Amino acid sequence: EDFLNLIFKAMMKDSLNSSHPVSSAVQSSEQIEEMFDALSYIKGASLLLMLKHYLTNDVFQAGIEVYLHNHNYGSAQSDDLWDSMNEITNGTLDVKKLMKTWILHKGFPLVTVVRKGKIISVQQEKFLYRMEPENWTSDASYLWHIPLTYITSSCNFTHCTNAYLLDQKSGM
Repeated sequence: EDFLNLIFKAMMKDSLNSSHPVSSAVQSSEQIEEMFDALSYIKGASLLLMLKHYLTNDVFQAGIEVYLHNHNYGSAQSDDLWDSMNEITNGTLDVKKLMKTWILHKGFPLVTVVRKGKIISVQQEKFLYRMEPENWTSDASYLWHIPLTYITSSCNFTHCTNAYLLDQKSGM
């Protein structure tokens, strides 16, 4: 419950146009300090949980093991973790491409799901809680690669989960 409360607080901060990406280039020590705030840590943890759920526990764990083995006693960059995950997925999913849409964009998407009979359509757009005129920038080009999981009446959540990657503004 505590982690969930932290996630909602981070999402509130991240839903403001004055938010910042989890990862970005810095030019000064002040910018470095600004990057290591609750938003970066909590959003980063949430993104890793999202990735773990999408890849499955075993695949995610194997990716972490490859990452730790490849970089033990050394330094690493964020791309190194995604590259390790890509090794495990054998090119079936570009984890780096997926995760960069999350760590390099500020904010998060609002996904709208519409059902018409047996047809389900989904659409994404940047969610903004409150527009701040002094910090406003157009984020119309933001596009996240959103892992969506769902169940149908023929299975339940613990036995079979279907996955869909929304990597366009809308899809079916």
